[in-house]
Amino acid sequence: MASRTVAKDIITLRGSAAIVSEFFGYAANSILYNRGVYPEESFLKVKKYGLPMLLTQDEGVKSFIANLNAQLSEWLEAGKLQRVVLVIMSKATNEVLERWNFSIETDAEVVEKGLSREKSDKEIMREIQAIMRQIASSITYLPCLDEPCVFDVLAYTDKDVTVPFTWIESDPKLIANPQMIHKVDTLVSYKNDEWDEQ
Repeated sequence: MASRTVAKDIITLRGSAAIVSEFFGYAANSILYNRGVYPEESFLKVKKYGLPMLLTQDEGVKSFIANLNAQLSEWLEAGKLQRVVLVIMSKATNEVLERWNFSIETDAEVVEKGLSREKSDKEIMREIQAIMRQIASSITYLPCLDEPCVFDVLAYTDKDVTVPFTWIESDPKLIANPQMIHKVDTLVSYKNDEWDEQ
């Protein structure tokens, strides 16, 4: 009689923060590529999360995303980050053309008590793949961006958070006459049947 074992990993707050911030970097790259913010030839194809992904080779963008991910991870570990928004704007006028919202929900008990949760790598990968596919499908419904564009990232944090000196306060960069095609929420939640027994 064969038995199956399910591999589970302990997910700590630090590990979860690293996964979420890394995911945002890949999601940002995917959006920048698919929306044509940077030339197609400036991206390199890699495999991540069981999916083909494209990563920018532009050193300025790579550095920006690496620094962003480090800061997001710090705020996630502290439970101080609620939302990240990638904004695409007209390069000529700074008019906001698109806002990609990523909502963050943090388990307060994990932050306050330093608890860990269990989740399999396969389950985490499946959730990330679903979100990446949702981003890709949303892109197909959007109109083409027919002008050179730039991007920015907004982080919505608790009011008491320390903001690095390299970051600046910003307006919410809202879209005049917005049209919502899809709502993409990023949510990492955990279920552990053993937790209920204790």
